Amino acid sequence: MANIGIFFGSDTGKTRKIAKMIQKKLGDDVADAPVNINRATLDSFLAYPVLLLGTPTLGEGQLPGVDAGCESESWMEFTDTLATADLSDKTVALFGLGDQQCYPDNFVSALKTLYDAVIERGAKVIGEWPNEGYEFTASAALVDGRFVGLVLDQDNQFDLTEERVDGWLEQIKPAIL
Repeated sequence: MANIGIFFGSDTGKTRKIAKMIQKKLGDDVADAPVNINRATLDSFLAYPVLLLGTPTLGEGQLPGVDAGCESESWMEFTDTLATADLSDKTVALFGLGDQQCYPDNFVSALKTLYDAVIERGAKVIGEWPNEGYEFTASAALVDGRFVGLVLDQDNQFDLTEERVDGWLEQIKPAIL
């Protein structure tokens, strides 16, 4: 087993594709194949010292899950499972997908919900990301003017995805490898 676990929630498959891209760039020796969070157990999640967690933002800033209109359980339900977990020995980096044109008032806001869930359990979160180059009006995922993780817009800026993923990975590699 590699020391990095990549877990994602997804409703359209876009977050899954980014998770696979990240795993491929890191390589099999350090990162296991990405796991949809609806197939994860708390034990499998806690087995990794480093966690890369990805989520889209749905509707009015929600994590994917049954309550957000997804067909299967996802991050929304798994964050309830995390309520009893101790993540104080975990390093976590987050990546989120959103649509800045259709949802400018809640752009990638679900990323903050995921951030809060792991911070509350004691995780060390790395990989904040600048908000330059995006056009939106509000995002809960901004802390001190920076996003709490990598932010991607596959609907409007797909041509910047690989460059952004590469830059983010270079930033976090010293802390995760």
